[in-house]
Amino acid sequence: MSELIRRFLDIFYPIVSKIFDKTTYYYAACGAANLVLSWVLFFLFYQFVFQQKLWYVSHIDFVFTSYTLSAFTCFIISFCVGFLLMKYVVFVQSELKGRIQLFRYGLSAIITSTANWLLLKTLVELFYFYPSIANVLSTCIVVVISYLIQRNFTFK
Repeated sequence: MSELIRRFLDIFYPIVSKIFDKTTYYYAACGAANLVLSWVLFFLFYQFVFQQKLWYVSHIDFVFTSYTLSAFTCFIISFCVGFLLMKYVVFVQSELKGRIQLFRYGLSAIITSTANWLLLKTLVELFYFYPSIANVLSTCIVVVISYLIQRNFTFK
């Protein structure tokens, strides 16, 4: 499957070959696909699964917003998809063991997801952005941080 994805991406590489090296291009393409998947899933979870409501969890006596639940659910899905794409499509030359990559990817995902959630919460609750729009904006800001962490730490 990873070879099929790389072959597909290679069709479009000549368009950006003067701007990006191949690894950066693969990272951008896979990251963008995972990001769009996450945005679509966030919208679907927010609108239809969690129905823009507050969710009370009696066991811990806490109320979750639907955008927090949507962000968490999307994190779980995009974490899995993202790691597989980064390991088997983008950073295939990495000599680190898979469990070390997974641990480092987990650390970077926690950092970037926390930053994303804090930005999302700030945009929604302080600046009154619509949650789906706030999610896109906060994610765009965090993408740059994520790339630097993954290139220089996770898959070094």
